[in-house]
Amino acid sequence: MNGILLSFAHPDDETVLAAGVACKYSAAGVDIVVSTATRGEVGKRGDPPVCSVEELPAVREAELRAAASIVGIRDVTFLGYRDRELAAAPPEEIREKLVRLLRARRPRIVITFDPNGSNLHPDHVAISRFTTDAVVAAADSRWFPDAGEAHRVARLLWSPPQRPWQLMRMPEFPRLPGVDYAVDVAAWASRKAEALRAHRSQHQSLDRIFFSQPDVDRLLSMELFRQALGPSLRAYPGNDLFEGL
Repeated sequence: MNGILLSFAHPDDETVLAAGVACKYSAAGVDIVVSTATRGEVGKRGDPPVCSVEELPAVREAELRAAASIVGIRDVTFLGYRDRELAAAPPEEIREKLVRLLRARRPRIVITFDPNGSNLHPDHVAISRFTTDAVVAAADSRWFPDAGEAHRVARLLWSPPQRPWQLMRMPEFPRLPGVDYAVDVAAWASRKAEALRAHRSQHQSLDRIFFSQPDVDRLLSMELFRQALGPSLRAYPGNDLFEGL
């Protein structure tokens, strides 16, 4: 198995949606790469604040690196765009950055937000658009011929059409369209929880989603994805992201 690229907008996006997958596959020897478009400098700082406004970008970078280390990710890339302004990034510029990353790391699987960004956050929507664009461009040698040999990603996965912690509370969720993978990560739930807590500045939203919920154990035990590109599965939802590759 070759690697997985997690392409998201802010530090903590990757932990919320795919920390369990990172644990599962890094334990199996798969290289996991995280690409984060911004340092989340317009985000919350915690209550009480863990840092000043000026310190927040560096703090959130450190939080992401700590969380990545917990789940077995050694490769973290920041694209250098400003929080809440990602949609205005020059398309050619961010396309080239992502194509260079894809051709250098050559992942078989890429995971990003769905086209609605999970919650319509403009940065989430933007990174979905930019990542999908780059996946296509990376496979076409006419784009950036000096950026390395063309690379075709075997499977592109999006976050599901509804927030996964909402879907998991629906008894019928395994049969719903858009739930193409339901990955059992219960064995790594405690490490996902530890990684989430590493994002100390974001504890308010993470407590609301996970730690204040009576079914937190269930929410930490499974991760859901929608397939945008790749071979069809024998049955839905799948549990192995590399099935059929």
